[in-house]
Amino acid sequence: MQSTLPSLFIVGPMGAGKTTVGKLLAKHLGRDFIDSDHYICEQTGADIPWIFEKEGETGFREREARAIAELTALPNVVLATGGGVVMQPQNRDNLTKQGITIYLRANVDVQLKRTAKDKSRPLLNTPNPRAVLQSLFDVRDPLYREVADIVVETGDGYPRYMLKKIIEALKQHYPEHMKS
Repeated sequence: MQSTLPSLFIVGPMGAGKTTVGKLLAKHLGRDFIDSDHYICEQTGADIPWIFEKEGETGFREREARAIAELTALPNVVLATGGGVVMQPQNRDNLTKQGITIYLRANVDVQLKRTAKDKSRPLLNTPNPRAVLQSLFDVRDPLYREVADIVVETGDGYPRYMLKKIIEALKQHYPEHMKS
C-alpha cells in the first residue's frame, strides 16, 4: 500500500503489542521500523534492565527522551515507543508535533497475559505485577489519550487484526494520504 502519511508513532502500555504490530504496519506501508527501546539498547550497548539497575528509571527516561527527540524527527518511519514514553512532557510534545500517534490500548488483564513470562521488564519484577500494571495504566492512560490521533482497543486481538484496525482508522482519518 502506498501512503504519503507522516511518520507513525505507536504508544501504549507494555504488552499492548507495539513492536509486533509496528513491524507489521511498517511492512504493510513499505517503511522502516524502529523500536525506541531497542534503539536505546543499541546506543548504550546495554539492555534496559541493566540501565534501570545502574541509572534508575530517571536515567533511563533521560536516555529515552534523547532517543525520542532523534527518532521522531526521522521521515517515513513507524516507531514503537516504550510504555513510559508519555511520562516526559518533551516526549509528548515530539510525538504530537512530528507525526501521527497511534495508541494501542490494552487493559491490565491483557497486559498480564502477554507479559507473564517476560523477565526483561524491570517494572514488573515485583510480587504483585497486577497492582503495578493497574497503577501505571491509571497514570498513563490519560497521557496516551492526550497524544493519540488514533486509539485502537487491542482486546485479545491478534496482531494482524490490530493491523487491519489501524489501516482502517488511517483510511478513515487520513484518506488523502492512503492509496490502495
